[in-house]
Amino acid sequence: MPVPEYLKGLNEAQSEAVNLTDGPVLVLAGAGTGKTRVLTTRMAHILMNRKAQPWEILAVTFTNKAAREMKERVSGLIGRPVEGWWVGTFHAIGARILRSHAELVDLKPNFIILDVDDQMRLVKQVMEVHRIDEKKWPPRSILSVIQRWKDRGLTPDKVSDAEGQGLADGLISVIYSEYQERLKTLNTVDFGDLLLHCLTIFSNYPDTLEIYQKKFKYILVDEYQDTNVSQYLWLRLLASLNNNICCVGDDDQSIYSWRGAEVGNILKFEKDFKGSEVIRLEQNYRSTPHILAAASGLIAKNQGRLGKSLWTGIEAGEKVSVRGVWDGEEEALITCDEIEIRKKRGQSLEEIAVLVRAGFQTREFEDRLINLAIPYRVIGGPRFYERMETRDAIAYFRILLSDQDDLAFERIINVPKRGLGKASVQALHEVARKQSIPLFSAAREIVDTDELKPRARNALSTLINDFDRWRANLDSLNHAEVATIVIEESGYTEMWQNDSSPDAAGRLENLKELISGMEEFENLQGFLEHVSLVMENEENVSEEKVTLMTLHSAKGLEFDTVFLPGWEDGLFPHQRSMDEEGVSGLEEERRLAYVGLTRAKKEALVTYAANRRIYNQWQNALPSRFIDELPPENIDLLSELGELSGGSWANNEAVLSRDISSKPQSFGNIQPYNRINKINRDGLVIEQDSEDTFVEDASSNFEQGNRVFHQKFGYGKILNVSGTKLEIEFDKSGVKRVMDSFVEAV
Repeated sequence: MPVPEYLKGLNEAQSEAVNLTDGPVLVLAGAGTGKTRVLTTRMAHILMNRKAQPWEILAVTFTNKAAREMKERVSGLIGRPVEGWWVGTFHAIGARILRSHAELVDLKPNFIILDVDDQMRLVKQVMEVHRIDEKKWPPRSILSVIQRWKDRGLTPDKVSDAEGQGLADGLISVIYSEYQERLKTLNTVDFGDLLLHCLTIFSNYPDTLEIYQKKFKYILVDEYQDTNVSQYLWLRLLASLNNNICCVGDDDQSIYSWRGAEVGNILKFEKDFKGSEVIRLEQNYRSTPHILAAASGLIAKNQGRLGKSLWTGIEAGEKVSVRGVWDGEEEALITCDEIEIRKKRGQSLEEIAVLVRAGFQTREFEDRLINLAIPYRVIGGPRFYERMETRDAIAYFRILLSDQDDLAFERIINVPKRGLGKASVQALHEVARKQSIPLFSAAREIVDTDELKPRARNALSTLINDFDRWRANLDSLNHAEVATIVIEESGYTEMWQNDSSPDAAGRLENLKELISGMEEFENLQGFLEHVSLVMENEENVSEEKVTLMTLHSAKGLEFDTVFLPGWEDGLFPHQRSMDEEGVSGLEEERRLAYVGLTRAKKEALVTYAANRRIYNQWQNALPSRFIDELPPENIDLLSELGELSGGSWANNEAVLSRDISSKPQSFGNIQPYNRINKINRDGLVIEQDSEDTFVEDASSNFEQGNRVFHQKFGYGKILNVSGTKLEIEFDKSGVKRVMDSFVEAV
């Protein structure tokens, strides 16, 4: 028999995964091994061999985009549109089943799926009934606990007393139960209910379960390593009759435990589905051998994995570059300069990505890319200065400089909550309009009247006094120190510390990074001017851009060149993951590193810094343990702190933990001014304490009176020359002291 066209081009393992249609099959698909092609070709093969009609196949994905792509590709393979099949996300399929049997869980078929805001309001209502303090137990954290229980398939009656002990004054189980009752009363569900209610129906009404067991002759599941307990139970129930289930996934890319994913689901597949076959896709079509070998050597250190040996027929290419630098600022400088070099060589910016472990890391890269006029995009979230917590903090700082900034004042007047609601703000606006004065001045007026309720009046009076005190501190304290005081004393930091949502920790890290970035500027005004310039950097949707994103957001993507900064213990692997999850947390961090490396097709460049400024304080850092786990034969090691050889860092610990106050004399071909916190990325000389003076060891080629150009500050005239430092009066930016290497003669 001739081979059908749609089966041509498959390698041996892919062909086996497509043709083995009956019985339970686990396709263990390594990074870049063509899992999507296997999944769609398998569906086409079932249809073309008339083993099932389209409506007898259930295909489950994790995103709507993946579902659409699956439909398009299968239709293309068989040469016609496919109608009536069940392809979609867990939530979409769950909702479809639930609407057909809503009455079995006391709902009507036209139920509404609530968004997070409405879920929060409902939880608050239940908490108010039981007089639970929202400040002590934020509704968002209570909702987060409830959703985790739903991810584990736990209805209120299945939550043990031990699990709810101590939460919400011991009433968390009661809140969960009443929250569910309120949802049903309103004929609504949340996303967790879409599968949880299905599990209840399948468990309590076996005849209904049997309908779907007989209906779905074949079940296909994508990204099986990312399933949670509820999804796992749902699949097992549906597949238990025909037992024709094919799950495609990669245990080495399970990186979403914080979203409820259980890597154990894929690890115990053979135990759960008796007589199952495991097919390993090991031929990688994406990365060069050195990148692949480095990633494989790293992930082999994990104990909790099924194991596979990836290989590729691609030419060897470059080794993985591992580079040590003095600090985070230099890391951004070198990385972005490397990007500029590749751009000048003609490489498309679309094929370059910077993948960070934590969102706060993008700030230094964004600043540097803007200075170099290199377009970029941030995937998975707004740009650093556009993030909510950053804008809130900056609004506080703007009011310090000008109490006439009505937009900033209105933004933070009740953030964090002070009991100043819409009525209070409206009263302020009325006073401001009548007297033609700014809102802040109106606030000073209104606190001396009875127009506001006592609680609101006291809160507003406290806020005004706080700003007066903070503003006075600018005369005696460094602006970064004042900024720290503001976000602490305002309660803004505490607000996020009390928030147990998954992104709260990242927001706190972003605030720390914001304060660190301020230190690079002479004063608060200079920093806010810089932010304004950054915010003016308009997006051009048609131009090529470098991609900045977190490693979690990068899964499923690929780029020719991938930069991987911040490979230091504590940052990556992240200390919080190791503290909270122990060995399992470390193994997930290692899987995240594996995902990062395998995003690269041609170049992978890892960097680490010996020192980082965290929350306005310098901290020594050691290279990530993951660097030591990379096979030496597949990497090139280079440190700006001195040449390193071999794959072990044991002998270099003294160098890497060097006191940052010491003045390096020579680090390769990079001059010392790039390594001390007295010079920022624009060459601006930052004033320091007298005992920490800069040692001059060179003279400048520039002279007093020369006209020069600076990439950020524009044109100016040299007023004074001191060694390699220039005092320049810029036409538009005033007088600044800058290193001579950052300006050009004109």
